[in-house]
Amino acid sequence: MTPNPTAPGLPPPVPDSTRFVLMHTSHPGNVGAAARAMRVMGFTDLVLVAPRHADVLGREETLAMASGATDVLARARIVGTLAEALDGVDYACATAMTPRDFGPPTVAPRERFDGLAREGRRVAFVFGGERFGMANDDVYRCHACLSIPTDPAYGSLNLAQAVQVIAYDWRQALGGFAVAPRTARPAHADGAAVQGLLAHWQQALQDIGFLDPAAPKKLLPRLNQLANRAGVTVEEVHILRGIATAMQRAAGHSPGKQRT
Repeated sequence: MTPNPTAPGLPPPVPDSTRFVLMHTSHPGNVGAAARAMRVMGFTDLVLVAPRHADVLGREETLAMASGATDVLARARIVGTLAEALDGVDYACATAMTPRDFGPPTVAPRERFDGLAREGRRVAFVFGGERFGMANDDVYRCHACLSIPTDPAYGSLNLAQAVQVIAYDWRQALGGFAVAPRTARPAHADGAAVQGLLAHWQQALQDIGFLDPAAPKKLLPRLNQLANRAGVTVEEVHILRGIATAMQRAAGHSPGKQRT
């Protein structure tokens, strides 16, 4: 294997049980985009087999499309054959059509990934070049062919798009990443705040002539149930009380005063 010449002096890579192999790539941008697709799913082991451009890992277009996933490119290796790329791998998945005469079984990624993730094997996902895909002899080296379910009328995926789909499904099978909340958990209003809100709305509805205090029926209990179902927050209580105050002022009443 030939290490990336643009990254001398790197410390030894962290062991990675998943490898992505790109064969005979033509476009540097696809290599960079594939590195980005891998990195966002937490994978870093990238091997290129006989790319069109020997300096692809350091090209400007590659780095631009990697969008910061330069650690993947820095540790990537370039080799001459698929056999070299699969060194140390014990289960290889081709992302290609199964040859017509014979070959490995063709399965949807998720159909195979759940079981494969439990087996604890060193896995490689092999992607053919943009122009000609994978040769039959290379497919024969693999244990399975992965077929991404697409619209039968249009199944054309860009190389990096295919890498992203496979990387996502495989990461999900391995356990996935937790979703990080972007906003703070809202503080729900306590019972006293909700009852204060309802009392305020009761007065405001009376002030605008919507509620007859002599025949309230079940309006307030229903509003109470609505507030309970909604699980109103402290901020929402403030907003709703502000609306009630505006209603009272519009009706010519002083807000906040209880009247009979």
